[in-house]
Amino acid sequence: MTAPAPGFADTGGLLRALARTQRTALVLTLVALSAAAAALLRLHALGGPARAGHGACATPPAHGLPSCAAVEAITADEIYANGLAVLASLLTWSMIPVAAWAGGALVGRELEDGTARLAWTQSVTPVRWLAVKLAAPAALLTAGTGGLVLLNVRARGDGDPDLTGDWYHPEVFVSTGPVAVAQVLAGLGLGALAALVWRRALPAAGAAAGVSLLLHALLERHREDLWPTVTRGTVGSLELPRSAFQVSWYEQTPHGVPFSRATFHPESHFRPLQYVETGVLLAVAATATAAAFLLLARRLP
Repeated sequence: MTAPAPGFADTGGLLRALARTQRTALVLTLVALSAAAAALLRLHALGGPARAGHGACATPPAHGLPSCAAVEAITADEIYANGLAVLASLLTWSMIPVAAWAGGALVGRELEDGTARLAWTQSVTPVRWLAVKLAAPAALLTAGTGGLVLLNVRARGDGDPDLTGDWYHPEVFVSTGPVAVAQVLAGLGLGALAALVWRRALPAAGAAAGVSLLLHALLERHREDLWPTVTRGTVGSLELPRSAFQVSWYEQTPHGVPFSRATFHPESHFRPLQYVETGVLLAVAATATAAAFLLLARRLP
């Protein structure tokens, strides 16, 4: 029987060591993903009654829902809308804890306590060590976040803005497209880079979280500039549809004749805006990861 190549054996050992040292984070991540998936499946089931205005109840009481004979104020649309809002927030802000974890526990702690250098002396190259450290979490985060985004889109149904929020609302926008996946990958790369810069867990975690928060704020502030807007003007008053993402509004009355003009993104711009922002975030992830590898190579004796 042919023995496995040393590279594959080393990689398998690194994966087992990663699973062992990050067992708590792995378990918490799987629990969080499972809980969020279960909640979205439940919200999907509530979607029909919510849009129909039915009460969130059961006869007899079951699955945490009160008796239909006793409930009056609690309605399906409240549970549905609030549940979607909470899960959208979790998906939107997941970049921050991922970056802090990558900088502090995943890479930073092993550099600080010398565990990484010990691994490098046991036939594991520093490049392979860092590659495995990042590739395994990246695969899990991509699959988990992508799956939740798909479930979120399905749970939202036809996207009634009165229940699910307008498509351009920051948290709705992030949580319903590939931007959510690109965010966590950017957080992972930034966390690794911070760990290589500071080589201490706590400062790296704080710096990675801070930079991720700044990146999130910049993209939210300039999201409207990522794709050309549409301009519409008319004599008299102008009324945009509810689905329009308004960027600017201009009104004047030359020679006593009122004139209105607006620039906005129609709902058809959702996908272009998503793709451009995803590209920006993936570029950040790739740049941060490449910089981490270069810094690792420069700091080796």
